[in-house]
Amino acid sequence: MSESSSTPPVKPVIAAGAAKRANASVIGMLLAMFSTVAIVVTIVWLNPEPKADAYRHTVDVAAVAGHAADTAGFDPVAPMPKGWSANYARWNPAGADGVAFWDVGYVTSSNTFIALRQSITANPTWISDQAHDAPVTGTRTVDGHEWELRDRPKGDRSLVLTSGDTTIVLTGAADFKDFDVLATESTRHLDAGNGAGEASTGPSSTAKDSK
Repeated sequence: MSESSSTPPVKPVIAAGAAKRANASVIGMLLAMFSTVAIVVTIVWLNPEPKADAYRHTVDVAAVAGHAADTAGFDPVAPMPKGWSANYARWNPAGADGVAFWDVGYVTSSNTFIALRQSITANPTWISDQAHDAPVTGTRTVDGHEWELRDRPKGDRSLVLTSGDTTIVLTGAADFKDFDVLATESTRHLDAGNGAGEASTGPSSTAKDSK
């Protein structure tokens, strides 16, 4: 009859010096981690997250329009509806299509976007390009001026006005009420530049949609 013997597990023995060094390493790592967190918290505290309005540019549309007038050969319209801002304003020289134009990007009070483009050398192809090839769906009369309406069920809409040699195209995803505001102020600037006198004080609009 054989007698079985079990071998007790061997527990590793760490020398006192090695254990001290290991503990020191752990403590050092924790101190370094806490220091990093403290630095990050301090930076965030000193640099609070900016408000949404802080991202809005403050482009002086009238000033840029004044500089562009000599090159353009006409007075670019430079409306700035109350509560709106412009994130760019520029003069675009003629490209391959031969059309040079004034270009302003507006952020409305509803935080939507409308681009205004104005040219005295516009052609049907350029107008279609600015309207993203949307079909003509009717007209919209705003403050006594009849604008051509171009839109589709999904996508941006456009209002197009031709007055003498000048063509203005408004394009964006905003509501009609915002289009009416910009259309009204644009034609008032245009009429003033043409010596047409004072316009009425309140925007009004009617729409005829062929859809």
